Amino acid sequence: MECLEGTIEQIIFYNPENGYSVFKIRTETGTATVVGNFPPLSPGECLKITGHWENNLKFGQQFKMESFSLSLPDSIRGLEKFLASGLIKGIGPVLARRIVNKFGRQTADILNNSPEKLKEVEGIGEKKLAEILKSWEEHRDIRDLIIFLQQHNISTTLAYKIYRTYGQASFEILRRQPYQLCLDIWGIGFKTADQIALKLGLPPDSIERVKAFVLYLLEKDTEEGHVFSDENEVIKRCREEIQVEAEKVKEAIRILTGDGQLIKEEDDGGSFLYLPFLYRVQEDVARMIISLSRGTCPIPDFDLREKIAEVEKELRLNFSEQQRKAIETCFQKKILIITGGPGTGKTTIVRAIVEIFEKWQKRILLAAPTGRAAKRLSETTGREAKTIHRLLEYQPQKNYFKRGPRYPLRVQALVVDEFSMVDLPLMYHLLRALTPETRLILVGDKDQLPSVGPGNLLRDLIASGVVEVIRLNEIFRQARESLIVVNAHRVNEGQGLVYPPRQDPTADFYFIHQEDEEKVLQLIIKLSRINVPRRLGLSPLSTQIQVISPMYRGLVGVDRLNQELQKTLNPQPVALRAGQKEFRLGDKVMQVRNNYEKEVFNGDLGNVVQLDTENFRLLVDFDGRLIPYEKDELIDLMLAYAISVHKSQGNEYQAVIMPLLTQHYIMLQRNLFYTALTRARKLCVIIGSYRALHMAVKNDRPVKRNCRLLEKIRELLRETPPNLCLY
Repeated sequence: MECLEGTIEQIIFYNPENGYSVFKIRTETGTATVVGNFPPLSPGECLKITGHWENNLKFGQQFKMESFSLSLPDSIRGLEKFLASGLIKGIGPVLARRIVNKFGRQTADILNNSPEKLKEVEGIGEKKLAEILKSWEEHRDIRDLIIFLQQHNISTTLAYKIYRTYGQASFEILRRQPYQLCLDIWGIGFKTADQIALKLGLPPDSIERVKAFVLYLLEKDTEEGHVFSDENEVIKRCREEIQVEAEKVKEAIRILTGDGQLIKEEDDGGSFLYLPFLYRVQEDVARMIISLSRGTCPIPDFDLREKIAEVEKELRLNFSEQQRKAIETCFQKKILIITGGPGTGKTTIVRAIVEIFEKWQKRILLAAPTGRAAKRLSETTGREAKTIHRLLEYQPQKNYFKRGPRYPLRVQALVVDEFSMVDLPLMYHLLRALTPETRLILVGDKDQLPSVGPGNLLRDLIASGVVEVIRLNEIFRQARESLIVVNAHRVNEGQGLVYPPRQDPTADFYFIHQEDEEKVLQLIIKLSRINVPRRLGLSPLSTQIQVISPMYRGLVGVDRLNQELQKTLNPQPVALRAGQKEFRLGDKVMQVRNNYEKEVFNGDLGNVVQLDTENFRLLVDFDGRLIPYEKDELIDLMLAYAISVHKSQGNEYQAVIMPLLTQHYIMLQRNLFYTALTRARKLCVIIGSYRALHMAVKNDRPVKRNCRLLEKIRELLRETPPNLCLY
């Protein structure tokens, strides 16, 4: 067994599935190639690696890692690389070279004991010095933590997150409550926390381990859109995945229930486990919905039919009877759902509602779940529209909504567009912010995929029968000319698609039959690079051209498509590498989790407009809003040349390109295909097999979500008199 110590020069390969890495390391005697399973690493990090040399027939001599640990550099070259790695904020490669050239091996001592001497280096003033010293002190404080966590395959980036969460208590938490990590820190799952706990000597059948895994399963189910978890399923997964007996799991559930960390509900249908907040949210939303449905509101003191005709004339529109009924009902009911597919006039109805409320001199607000949906609503109505989070004045530092019972929305009407995307917790906060005088008008397409978050609100509210529902099913003349709209409705009805005349250059929908995956991939690249941008007069890097795939894996899955499209559409030589991710100037990127402080949300798309490889920073343009990202925030971004159908929800694009093959059979569902199809406004190109298309259209079995909102509403209706308000 030999030992190799040095600084990472270049990451050649990293497989996120198993951590298998190939990188160049600079030692005192030269450069070596290292292979083995590592956490995500970055150039400039210093490692001490134990292993052995082996000769690869294709790649030559390589050092095979057996074990490793992080170490601080003691050579001048190592110090320079370390300072330039992005770990110390304010120091990039150029400044690192100047510092090391000035102080040599005394650099670390200067930073620790005589930091004021750094001002002798060109480019370091008082402000820069303060930034460097703050970062250096923090790094010195957590150096031992980084070394400890590297032994458990936790990257430097996550080590910083742990330190920022727990501070000086980090070691104490790790030793006494290691499972707290997977509950408190995004990016650390149960498996990582479990690995640490077991290495620290916690018994595999420890009740603390079982409790943590039960809570982890509930959290994972919530991420899948479930409001509760089935107890029998939880017990089964505990037995299979962490090999503990059923009685041990039941004991853990009893303790968690007694501690108030979960709520158990039983009825004839089974036993359900809830995280406490979701249990309360479900109960309260059911109660508030019934109260709204039983509430009364002022009726206009003018002839509504005449006013509708007046607005019709002003907007140069001709409302259908369905549309007139929808507009009238908005002024008669306290809560209303307007649902319909593309081309059925939902937007036209909202425009008319806004006009009439303003003529009535009543205040009306417009909102949507995402920034893009709010922007689109604002453009179509000519009025300000906000995200629901902005409307409710979310305070990210304190993690609460300012708007609520004590500070409600003083408004006579609230319209929420793209309501299918609203989950149960967000609905809870929205309802709490309403006053008795507010009418709630919910607009959405019930046939789209449900919200990413927990619940299946739109479908449950429609099925409850307690909320008035206006169903729009008439496609207007102009919309009937669009094959996208026509085919979306045919998909909903389980019918075959209509195709344009052969080689029609003006059609907005095409199906290209091709079953060979490699050829499908090449077609997608060609369409994204040449045909579609030329047809629409857009850049290939425009966020208005979107490849949507049903799957993440495979040759035409999201992950591979992103690699190939980035390589073809944006072959920039300069890149910012963070673990397995690589970002280039101009790249299409997506935010993958809600960041309320930055006001960017899961699914928001943008382009990288600035790269700072020295300080591991980048700037993303989200529809005109420039959002900065530091190194430890890059985990929140992914390439978005291709995205999943779920991630496309709530967005519209001028063009959508989608592979559809039988290899995607698990995801070939009607509402998933319908959602992808309706994301396109001007052009949709499907590439794949007729068999896969048939499977997607005919499979109308929705994925079941564990939610009991419908049952809760029905229970309350049975138990309370019709004239009782439940607020």
